[in-house]
Amino acid sequence: MGTPKLDSMLLASSEPARLRDFYAKAFGVTAETSPDGGYQVLNFGGFYVLIDSRDDVGEKNLEPGRMILNFDVEDAQAVADQLTAAGAQWLAELEDREGSFFGTAIDPDGNYVQIIQLSEADRAAMS
Repeated sequence: MGTPKLDSMLLASSEPARLRDFYAKAFGVTAETSPDGGYQVLNFGGFYVLIDSRDDVGEKNLEPGRMILNFDVEDAQAVADQLTAAGAQWLAELEDREGSFFGTAIDPDGNYVQIIQLSEADRAAMS
């Protein structure tokens, strides 16, 4: 048996349409409806975020540090600007860390969304 491939996650919300619209605007993706009509699906380069409502979640995530969505981006400043335009609050403003850029925004449900633009040197060191 091979290693399982993680290819999606469910992001539950008390207001799934609001959350869908936020991510679509912030990252310039188009939401599609799942074949069964149950989920809004956002495709981030082959990793799918399914957005749906659940009766067991409140309006705000009370422990947002448990799971952080990390986005590898080519232009961190441009994405930070898009996040701000979409209404994101900032937990940690975009910061230059020796040529790599990191910033942590907060989506409308209180989830943490981190954008990362690694420098060429950091990418090479990871290879």
